[in-house]
Amino acid sequence: MAGRCGDIEHMRHPGKIPTDALIAEDPRLVIDRLDQSRQAPRPGRKPASQAELRIGILLWPGFPLLSLAGLCDGLRHAADLGDQSRQNRCSWAILGKPGESVTASCGVRVPVDLPLSAPVDYDYVAVIGGLLPQITSVDPALVNFLREVARAQVPLIGICTGSFVLARFDLLNGHAPCIHPFHVDDWESMHPSLAFETRSHYAIGSNRITCAGGISIVELAAELVRVHCGADRAAKVVHQMTVTAERTASHMARGHAFGYETSDHDKLRQAIVLMEKNITTPLEIAVIAKLVKSSSRQLERVFLAETGTSPSEYYRNSRLKYARYLLTTTDLPIVTIAGESGFSDASHFIRHFQQLYGMAPGRLRKALSGATPAV
Repeated sequence: MAGRCGDIEHMRHPGKIPTDALIAEDPRLVIDRLDQSRQAPRPGRKPASQAELRIGILLWPGFPLLSLAGLCDGLRHAADLGDQSRQNRCSWAILGKPGESVTASCGVRVPVDLPLSAPVDYDYVAVIGGLLPQITSVDPALVNFLREVARAQVPLIGICTGSFVLARFDLLNGHAPCIHPFHVDDWESMHPSLAFETRSHYAIGSNRITCAGGISIVELAAELVRVHCGADRAAKVVHQMTVTAERTASHMARGHAFGYETSDHDKLRQAIVLMEKNITTPLEIAVIAKLVKSSSRQLERVFLAETGTSPSEYYRNSRLKYARYLLTTTDLPIVTIAGESGFSDASHFIRHFQQLYGMAPGRLRKALSGATPAV
């Protein structure tokens, strides 16, 4: 993937997130609204290989099921509209020998999805480590694949004791991994000369990312989604996977996912969710204000303060971002994309698209694909 190293280098470290930008909202009402959004499958989708974020997953024996579930659920919420869970904007798969399965520490067996393939088929390869005594109890083909991934400079992610796996096979590449406090003694015993950290939920280095495991994987999933798919997708991950309304330091910095720092305004978050789930048939701003129990004037002030744009401009830009996604990942005609993005006519859509992206949609499609633009 072009710019892969840059993507990692420009991720913000979790330690830099303001501690006051934490989740304060009970998300149940928000999740209910998202669950009620059922839209028909859109035509013209290209294969999942065209996803913006592609992760291959290797499971080590005795891996924690929560780490796998947190990663996959984060990706699936970002990958599609509503709760349809199709692998459109994100794709993921368990790699290994088809027909085999790996047993989690809780006893659940997870089957392999796809055989080991070219490392460049993925933007990241994640290793979810298992019980420490079983680190070397794997098919050597998995270790060889990890080494191929490293040679291809595809970023490796070590999740939970996946950091131990990378260290065991000399694949940390100088990265100081994020280790769960429970495993500090194990790390110091097994790798006494290697630095580590325990202060944050994940650590990002050059072509290496490590995560302590547990619920921290949701934070990392949201960050990867933010970098590759945008703040709106990351916000959806946080909305869907946040399970408490308590304001504690153990929960995710929602403002980071949204892309703005002060994230305490519940009505703003609710308004953004309503916009996201009503792309094709946009709501009037007055209706959104009423649904979030605000006034149009109050909502205007909040949007200007938090995002620097009016509610109408934010909504329109979100629809244009979705249009750009359809434009670059489907073969739909531009007039159809205009309708799918909530614009009443193609000329209105083209004018606003050119204002935001600096070129007409047909020209952008032609530049990216080398094909004659659809009209």
